[in-house]
Amino acid sequence: MSTYPRTYDFINADSIFSLYKDRCDMEDILLEMDRVLRPEGSVIIRDDVDVLLKIKKIIDVMQWEGRIADHEKGPHEREKILFAVKQYWTAPPLAPKHDQ
Repeated sequence: MSTYPRTYDFINADSIFSLYKDRCDMEDILLEMDRVLRPEGSVIIRDDVDVLLKIKKIIDVMQWEGRIADHEKGPHEREKILFAVKQYWTAPPLAPKHDQ
């Protein structure tokens, strides 16, 4: 099933990265999320803390704002929750060319 770019305002991913860890690269899943998510759209990702730390590094490069929070059962659970928002940004204006 194909999805138009910038279609969704919200994505909920529960253990999807652990589920597909041997079948898809983490970067590919995140790039597809970036493609279908509207600017200023939100993502909630539940997964193992080690997986979420890797995801956090990637989304920082993608210019998403994100933070990791403890599981509702407390801080001693390995499963954590990552809240992220795709930022709306544009390229900076080009510097004017000077005649030489």
